[in-house]
Amino acid sequence: MQRIYDFLKKCGTYYLATVDADGAPQVRPFGTIDIFDGRLCFQTGKLKPVSKQIHDNPQIAVSAFDGERWIRISAVAVEEPRIEAQVQMLDAFPALKSLYKAGDGVTEIFKLEHGIATICSFTDAPIEIEF
Repeated sequence: MQRIYDFLKKCGTYYLATVDADGAPQVRPFGTIDIFDGRLCFQTGKLKPVSKQIHDNPQIAVSAFDGERWIRISAVAVEEPRIEAQVQMLDAFPALKSLYKAGDGVTEIFKLEHGIATICSFTDAPIEIEF
């Protein structure tokens, strides 16, 4: 878990893929990543299309590149409803505090479950991490 977190933090931006109501893939940049209660988590707003897409189909994919290696993650995104998760995320990303507040009914945290991450490069054997 820590290795995946460290990789995504190093990248700064990762790309989260979902599926919309028509079955079309949707990809957008994200930057929030944290570990809460032993799970990788990310934050979004409940009013955004990405939130509805995840609630409708929680299978997500993530990809990021650190300049030398890339990571691919497939997982199930499950809403983490605890206010403590929101507080921790917003403390980790204080720039979001102008848009979100813990317990505001808009801030939403998703934890990743049943995941597989693969770290790849052109020169080394892939590293697979199940979580």
